[in-house]
Amino acid sequence: MRGRREPTMTDRIRIEELKLRTIIGITDEERHDRQDVVLTLTLFVDTRKAGKTDDIADSPVNYRTLTKRIIALVEGHSFNLIESLAETVAEICLAEPGISGVEVAADKPGALRFAGSVGVTIERRRDHA
Repeated sequence: MRGRREPTMTDRIRIEELKLRTIIGITDEERHDRQDVVLTLTLFVDTRKAGKTDDIADSPVNYRTLTKRIIALVEGHSFNLIESLAETVAEICLAEPGISGVEVAADKPGALRFAGSVGVTIERRRDHA
């Protein structure tokens, strides 16, 4: 059909429950001590070549290197908002050429009394414009 696009398939690589410590929050108490944050990332990639060749060189992203970058940035910086933390992590992921999009779930355990966690989930796609 004219003008109709075929559905695109996107493979995903998940990095679940990356537990880090950073300065996050707006109160004096929160700005003083590092707090736990938990990140879960879903990287939108194309894994077909790596799946066929079974060769690490064909993988769309080296997730060990990417994770080390995220750890260094999160633990080396401070954030007022969990939204800012998630946005910064998404930008790091999208700087990788093999990643076309990312979903970042960022949680701050113990942020609210009676709640296990407070979190935000964002999805960002590479801007092709």
